[in-house]
Amino acid sequence: MNIDDLFGQFKNIKIGVIGDVMLDTYLWGNVDRISPEAPVPIVAVESKEYRIGGAGNVALNLASLGAQTTVLSVIGDDEDGKQLNGMFANAGINANYLISSSTRITTNKMRVISRNQQMMRLDTEVTSFLQLPEEQLLLEAALKYIDQENPAVLLFEDYNKGVLTENVITTLIALCKKRGILTAVDPKRKNFFTYREVDIFKPNMKEVKDGLNIVESGVSKTLLDNIHQQLYHLLNHQISFVTLSEYGTYFNNGIVHKIIPSHRRNIADVSGAGDTVIAVASIVYAISKDVELMAEMANIAGGLVCEEVGTVSINKSKLLEECKRLLKTQFIN
Repeated sequence: MNIDDLFGQFKNIKIGVIGDVMLDTYLWGNVDRISPEAPVPIVAVESKEYRIGGAGNVALNLASLGAQTTVLSVIGDDEDGKQLNGMFANAGINANYLISSSTRITTNKMRVISRNQQMMRLDTEVTSFLQLPEEQLLLEAALKYIDQENPAVLLFEDYNKGVLTENVITTLIALCKKRGILTAVDPKRKNFFTYREVDIFKPNMKEVKDGLNIVESGVSKTLLDNIHQQLYHLLNHQISFVTLSEYGTYFNNGIVHKIIPSHRRNIADVSGAGDTVIAVASIVYAISKDVELMAEMANIAGGLVCEEVGTVSINKSKLLEECKRLLKTQFIN
């Protein structure tokens, strides 16, 4: 399979993304004076923009690549939830399995930006775990989705907002293993060790050090190999895939393990880069089962979105162009 064939198969892949979806609100404006009421800048707002965030941004990245993408979550029965639903529809993301709840609010992260600099962020959210009735509704929706769509991948996107409970995680991973569905996770601290027997476990370096209580500084292959062994002992997973910020990515499947260095980029904003990385990694591995190609392409994709301000999804054409330019010959012929 060459790189064009790989990209051509994206449209045939069904992927479900389950986790904490969010609305990202951007207020763009100018600052030319300090408030007389307090020592803070006054931002004269000129425009307002809504974007899909959180687990929704992972779904948006997958849809941008052409995958048949479904989002599963619990949101509030509110205006932000309606806004988010409409945006999913416009992006071609299936939101038929999304649950609206009167006891929760839709997470909204409002960013105030001037001269491409983030001045402030205001969050409205609920972070408690789902109540039992909501949890049951989400599980029923997920089981219905798996039965009806038979996806290639179920991707868990955890932002510590309470949608992914221990019961949801363990039930769905067990079902996916039984059905032969690939599972991938972008974990956070609360549920870090709940994702036992997942196929792809993708924390960033800070998250994995915090989770394993590692105080050693820096990034080295010896340290990362040790991290994989500790994770494998606790999770019995298939692949460790760790993002290393400016150092690139690391993968280990128990046979092949290496650091993929990052490529030089004009970094504007790292928001949402991890979403792009897990999205690209999941779809590439689902098609190719090549862990090194997975890491290489996800590494390139993560760097590309960092050149844009705010949370953005990957551009498929630009990713293909960059993969042809940067990947080794054995991956593109």
